[in-house]
Amino acid sequence: MTLGGDRPTAPVCEPGRPWPMGVVPALFGGRAGINIAVAARHATAVELCLYDETGRHETDRIRLPSCTEGIWHGFVPGLGAGQRYGLRAHGPWQPDAGHRFNPQRLLIDPWTRSLSGPLERLANEIGYRASAPDQACAYDNAERMPRCRVVDVHEELRRGAAIMPGPDTPLARTVLYEAHVKALTALHPGVPAALRGTYAGLASPAMLAHYQRLGLTALCLLPVQLHVDEHHLVERGMTNHWGYNTLAFFVPDPRYATVPVHELGADDAAVRAEFRTMVDTLHRNGIEVILDVVYNHTAEGNALGPTLSWRGLDNAAWYALDEHGRHLNPSGCGNTFNMGNPNVVQMIMDSLRWWVQAYGVDGFRFDLATALGREPAQGQHFNPRATLFTAMAQDPVLARVKLIAEPWDIGPDGYQTGRFGARWQEWNDQFRDTMRAWWLGHPCTRGQIARRLAGSSDLFQASGRSPLASINMVTAHDGFTLADLTAYVNKHNQANGEDNRDGHNHNLSANAGHEGPCGDPAIARRRAQWRRALLATLLCAQGTPQLLAGDELAHSQQGNNNAYCQDNPVTWLDWNAADEALTAFTAALVHLRQRYPGLRHPQWFRGEKQACEGWPDIAWRTADGLRPDTSAWELPDGRLLCCVITVGEGGKPPRERLMLILLAGEDEVVVQLPQGTWNVMLETGSGQVARPGGPPVATVSASLRVAPPSVVVLVQSLDLHGPARLEMPT
Repeated sequence: MTLGGDRPTAPVCEPGRPWPMGVVPALFGGRAGINIAVAARHATAVELCLYDETGRHETDRIRLPSCTEGIWHGFVPGLGAGQRYGLRAHGPWQPDAGHRFNPQRLLIDPWTRSLSGPLERLANEIGYRASAPDQACAYDNAERMPRCRVVDVHEELRRGAAIMPGPDTPLARTVLYEAHVKALTALHPGVPAALRGTYAGLASPAMLAHYQRLGLTALCLLPVQLHVDEHHLVERGMTNHWGYNTLAFFVPDPRYATVPVHELGADDAAVRAEFRTMVDTLHRNGIEVILDVVYNHTAEGNALGPTLSWRGLDNAAWYALDEHGRHLNPSGCGNTFNMGNPNVVQMIMDSLRWWVQAYGVDGFRFDLATALGREPAQGQHFNPRATLFTAMAQDPVLARVKLIAEPWDIGPDGYQTGRFGARWQEWNDQFRDTMRAWWLGHPCTRGQIARRLAGSSDLFQASGRSPLASINMVTAHDGFTLADLTAYVNKHNQANGEDNRDGHNHNLSANAGHEGPCGDPAIARRRAQWRRALLATLLCAQGTPQLLAGDELAHSQQGNNNAYCQDNPVTWLDWNAADEALTAFTAALVHLRQRYPGLRHPQWFRGEKQACEGWPDIAWRTADGLRPDTSAWELPDGRLLCCVITVGEGGKPPRERLMLILLAGEDEVVVQLPQGTWNVMLETGSGQVARPGGPPVATVSASLRVAPPSVVVLVQSLDLHGPARLEMPT
């Protein structure tokens, strides 16, 4: 039927093909048009709703004529890129069986590459009667829904191919920087005002200078796939600042563009272009782009959430449900994708490839990745060889990108650190907790910190991976910042409007005797020492380090450890108040790590003699220069750890050996050094670190007096051609 516009009759819809998924320009029988393919196996009919160029007036509504193995499909000749559309699905309303079809809901194509229109109150677009949730609502919501727009896929891929390839930084040299697009640049005085909080601002000269000063190799961006705000936030006038509530998995979020797309008829091509320019610019400056992606759940929430896309197309197929049609919720966000559904796997794979090929990204960090390995065939238990993981492992496009798992969710047996496949890296929460405990006075043994310092072999070695599989961190977006970790014992999340119930309580933090800001010089000095020690341990440990943006500035969130809804100066980095000394210190640490291969060894230490004058690759020592006895490793006291590392780079003989001293106790200790002359390159207690190309902090021999809390790194040059002069370990 014809609903309006200039077209005299409804377009003819032919059977078309059940591939590719989504609505894309196509040639069929020598004619140009659009092919439509929609996964909705339980639907009785699927309709394509066409809109005029303003997006406000529906011109045609077309039933797709064919269904092949659960894919409804059709071909409409004469239409092409730029066409605005939405979907409707017919079928049973049987909540107890998981079916929530309601043709009064205009739906978003899960494969759409372009979406424009209002996003602010989509959480209110429920498919049921507010007074009777077991009944479908009867009013049409089309005027409040955004519109999909057909994109020329081949042209987008051509533009993506023009992006400068990423630097492909080896893992041994990778330093990650977790950042939020807006929060990072919103207050930066060196970023032009029009670019603050945007993709363009992220790649502005002022920001590039900061990345290069720090020696960063990769930005790990909090979600940039288009997201919407949850209902409880909308009602409180707040937003989901972090973005872990995805609506369109193929679409860059327009909120971070210099020209946001709010109008129904808007063309978001400028948003896509700005994102590509950002990636291209970062690549040209040696910076990789890694996206935090959220494929474990969607913006539709639980059964009382909105009907926006997947729920209306086929709730029982797209989502993991129990026998009563209720959502399984290992994500803790109301719903979880049904990973046993091939269409779910296909959508995720197509989305990942799209971001690599059309936008040039270099890797992905998967939020709550354990949920991605839960399939009905395995009783929803985690399977490291689940269908999605197997597909990713063999995919040639994804073969060249970095894959990082957040290896847990809140479902049964949700903690799966160390169980992901060979190509995966994983967030290592045990590294985080151990480092916090060691430095901030919580229970911790020498054995625990030694394992984390040496790469966490107990977690990653059995799976055949290297120490670099461990993503080491002491802070992340979720939790205290470094400044708050050392200034607050308790969380202070009142600003979130949840009576301080949100956020976790196991922070392993310390405040040096005063909660929050304090003018006492002694307290300020101790907090600064803790921060430097934590940063130094992170960057001197084996594995892949990840910094939280703003930690180098001493950014505080006022004790908020769950600032997901704080799109304001709580999370925006205050560059004018930055701790310049800490920034310079952090930069020097990164350069120190890059300079010495012993701090980023890609292989497991064996403690065995190497081809380097008879010394082992790592030797643990006590303060008096002896090998620790077995009991010393598991004692809950004595916060001193020493080791000597002697390794070369790339199989070459070592040019130096390093000695690391970590002292977190209360008393000064005199540490006996191996024979010879040693250069002190780092001493965090006083904040001294050798700058690139500069002299050492000090030169010592025989012994060194160390005051807590402090990390000390000493270096001894090796004469590769002279006689052996190295002390053998006791």
